[in-house]
Amino acid sequence: MTTTYAVTGAGPVGSTVAILLADQGHQVRLLTRSGSGPEHPLIERRKADASDPAQLADAFDGVSAVFHCIHGSAYTAKTWQAELPRAERTVLDAAAEAGAVVVFPESLYSYSEPDRAMSESSPREASGGKRGVRTALLKARQAHKADTVSVVAGDFFGPRVRGAHAGERMVPVLLKGKSLQVIGRADQPHSFTYVPDLAAAMVKAAQTPELWNSVLHAPTGPALSQQELATAFTTAAGLPTVKLGTIPGWLLKVLGLASTDMRELAETLYQFERPFAMDSSASQAKLGLAPTPLPEAAAATVAWWRRQDA
Repeated sequence: MTTTYAVTGAGPVGSTVAILLADQGHQVRLLTRSGSGPEHPLIERRKADASDPAQLADAFDGVSAVFHCIHGSAYTAKTWQAELPRAERTVLDAAAEAGAVVVFPESLYSYSEPDRAMSESSPREASGGKRGVRTALLKARQAHKADTVSVVAGDFFGPRVRGAHAGERMVPVLLKGKSLQVIGRADQPHSFTYVPDLAAAMVKAAQTPELWNSVLHAPTGPALSQQELATAFTTAAGLPTVKLGTIPGWLLKVLGLASTDMRELAETLYQFERPFAMDSSASQAKLGLAPTPLPEAAAATVAWWRRQDA
């Protein structure tokens, strides 16, 4: 049966969700300020401001679910605090009026015991900076009258992923055979989520009412060091392994004294200087999904980047 869904944002998550829904035969309203997004016969690309209640009321009319995939305009706690709570509240209000569940992609930032394997039942009480913003957003969703699902993922990789540690900072550099430096340590286990697996989990959660009003984990394979992930990409590309260099934490903090970008990046050093791993086994069982095998995911990622250069 054909269902109508709304997706806000056409970044890597929003675009991947929209295409997956359309490939399932559903009608998709993809909302961006510019009217951008992937082309598909079942995807209607609309120019819409997700902070405008009137525009959302029209866009959400008759939809079964809303996938809210818009992020902050800058990677700073100040920007997140200024933009995200207000935007989410507007979307939640409009979705509640439309009777639609809202599905959010979520990060691991709110977990307050990151030195332990983070499961769905782990405490999410982190405070301060960007971590505190994510904690507050989760609490606001829980308190709102709208039905919601938050699907937590690790750092992204995969087709369409550019602005990420395993995006344009890593894959195209490796494909050119260049040396590469990563933050923190290259040998510590870290959870990376393949974006198509996140999208699949979000769609399945929206279509499964018994999973609403919960926090789930996207299917994510065993934690990998940055070196192991880079090697998976070079292997998929048929290239020699590149040994990664590192930017030590102390240097990143010094650079942060003069650079906002470096200062905001330094806030996440704890994720790369020691193990930072999520456990998605409980959610995989509920969703009936599993992570894409790493060789397959790495091959698809490499193929996408090569098409960008073709």
